[in-house]
Amino acid sequence: MDYISFDSIPHYPECAPLVEGLGYHLVELKIVPAKTVTKISAVITAKDPEKNIGVDDCAKVHHALQPRLEALLKTEDTAMELTSPGIDRNIRNAAEFELFAGRMIRVWSRTVNDWVSGRIVNSDKKSVTLETEDGVKTVVYEDIAKAKFVQI
Repeated sequence: MDYISFDSIPHYPECAPLVEGLGYHLVELKIVPAKTVTKISAVITAKDPEKNIGVDDCAKVHHALQPRLEALLKTEDTAMELTSPGIDRNIRNAAEFELFAGRMIRVWSRTVNDWVSGRIVNSDKKSVTLETEDGVKTVVYEDIAKAKFVQI
């Protein structure tokens, strides 16, 4: 699994503080210019790992984030979709582990050829540390083939 810094994602550094000020984390931001409209998709999660994201949360962030992006992109011809990560999200970027601290996940470790499940305790640019049933386990990103939420 690759670690891609959020700061390298276009317009993420300008949008993340706005979303965090509303009480959420910006997990994903994709901007795709098309012929007539610029398509924007964003994913948010609550700062509290026990809290779920609902329609009201998405609407609150959407109303604040879309005008910011339109100003940054210098266009009002946008279509924006804002969602929660969902209950069975596949983690695509290792940088996401930091945003999901405290949540239950499972990772497919190439070193043990099996799933390792646990609560995210810590993460950095090289590895994620999980609190498992067998104790604390650190898995380096290059050993992770897949990662996803554990449904509780």
